[in-house]
Amino acid sequence: MLGELRQGALEGIMLDAIARAAKLPAAQVRSAAMRAGGLPAIAEAALVEGESGLARFALEAFRPVQPMLAQPAEDVADAIVRLGPAAFEWKLDGARVQAHKSGGQIRVYTRSLNEVTSAVPEIVAALGDCAARELILDGETIALRPNGTPYPFQETMRRFGRKLDVEALRTTFPLSVFFFDCLLVDREDLTAKPAKERFDTLARILPANLIVPRLVTGDKEAAQNFYDEALARGHEGVMAKALDAPYEAGSRGAAWLKIKKAHTLDLVVIAVEWGSGRRKGWLSNLHLGALDPATGGFVMLGKTFKGMTDKMLAWQTERLLSLETSREGHVVHVQPELVAEIAFNEVQESSTYPGGFALRFARVKRYRDDKSAKDADTIETVRALYEGQRPRSGQ
Repeated sequence: MLGELRQGALEGIMLDAIARAAKLPAAQVRSAAMRAGGLPAIAEAALVEGESGLARFALEAFRPVQPMLAQPAEDVADAIVRLGPAAFEWKLDGARVQAHKSGGQIRVYTRSLNEVTSAVPEIVAALGDCAARELILDGETIALRPNGTPYPFQETMRRFGRKLDVEALRTTFPLSVFFFDCLLVDREDLTAKPAKERFDTLARILPANLIVPRLVTGDKEAAQNFYDEALARGHEGVMAKALDAPYEAGSRGAAWLKIKKAHTLDLVVIAVEWGSGRRKGWLSNLHLGALDPATGGFVMLGKTFKGMTDKMLAWQTERLLSLETSREGHVVHVQPELVAEIAFNEVQESSTYPGGFALRFARVKRYRDDKSAKDADTIETVRALYEGQRPRSGQ
């Protein structure tokens, strides 16, 4: 039970299958899987021991959990309409990290649950003086310039490469860490607590310089000013979070909303076309797909060859050829594994593509090697963006 299978079944589908096979509620299986950090142990416990087997999967240090995810919002006004008074936080363009502490031992994990402790000594040092004996914290680490503005995302991600000279990279691109949630403190599981209580706990156990800048407000002007300040400091935008929401690990729920300056979606490359002219010999025109949670497959939203440098073209040609499954004329079909962050102007109705939508002026912003295909944005997210823009466009 690997979670993501070659024929396209994703983890959510497998969780439902385990629940059905074990004759257990799907919500109970999902909750246990969140705490176990994966499927193999959950599958065995559910099928062999049933409900009593799942009960032993408590939240504990050094067993990383799937991170809670966010949906996009149009702007801060839209977020307040949807959430009411909310916690607005700077959205940092860094790497998601989960820090675990037990006694004097500290370990750090990525959003894909890989341990990277040795690559991020700054995070270990930052938590060294924390008085809490046991902790699980959710946050973002980012390389900042001396003036406090962020280096490009790729420079932060260099700190997580396979071949590392940690001390040299630490000198060139030192990492800062900003935590925004607390899941566990001294053996107390906080995931079911309201966000406001978790934020208060975070403020109690950590110094202010380790907590992401946050403003709790229901005032649109105040929230807009906070958003403008985040952009002025070089960050992506803000997050808006419902104050009464639990921490829904592994879920892209409506309680967390991301607000960026431009529309972006994380989409999966499902095929690619050979280029022509000066791009001859390179794989250029990407076929982009959104995740369909109902099937575990991907719904095509269109194509783009824009936003690519020569360096990116060379890299993606090599990478996509390694994922090739078949060819059809000038089109190379690939395993749906590579995630790209796609910027666009708006979502349009389209009869050309299976999902019924297309992205206007789509261009590649970057590849997200920190995300897997199951982390891609869904077709429901695309539909919600389309519905959200209709009143403003007079449709």
